[in-house]
Amino acid sequence: MTRSKLLFRIRAMTLLFVVLLLLSGITAFPVYSEMKWLMGLHLFSTDSAMGAWLNKVWLGVKDVNEKNQFLFYGYDWMAFAHIVIGMAFIGPFRDPVRNKWVIEWAMLACLGVIPLAFIAGNIRDIPWFHILIDCSFGVFGIIPLLLVRNWINQLEKL
Repeated sequence: MTRSKLLFRIRAMTLLFVVLLLLSGITAFPVYSEMKWLMGLHLFSTDSAMGAWLNKVWLGVKDVNEKNQFLFYGYDWMAFAHIVIGMAFIGPFRDPVRNKWVIEWAMLACLGVIPLAFIAGNIRDIPWFHILIDCSFGVFGIIPLLLVRNWINQLEKL
């Protein structure tokens, strides 16, 4: 494969990863509006596990919004952290070989999602299906990173 084709693939996949990272983070900003909209759709019966969980989350979000809105400031910082983490990928986008460590660091972060989800999820009484959804961010996030690292290794050899 040519150098230009590898650079295109690396940059395209890195950009896709960053866009998805940003989207997963910035959705924390409007959590109240999102939950209100989602609950208004009546997609799940509250008799189902998913419906009961979403209703519990909605009631919690609604209560925080009414009584302790300042707690959403933590959501704002989490969303901001996703933006800052996304900015770290400017390095691999510009010079993938020199900044391969960012990709490897991100792969470690994806792996770290899994124990965090299981440990913190159990401590916070999060249902198992939601823990698995959280784990999927690490599992699916590492796939494009593995591809990018492989392409960077090929680029390095050229």
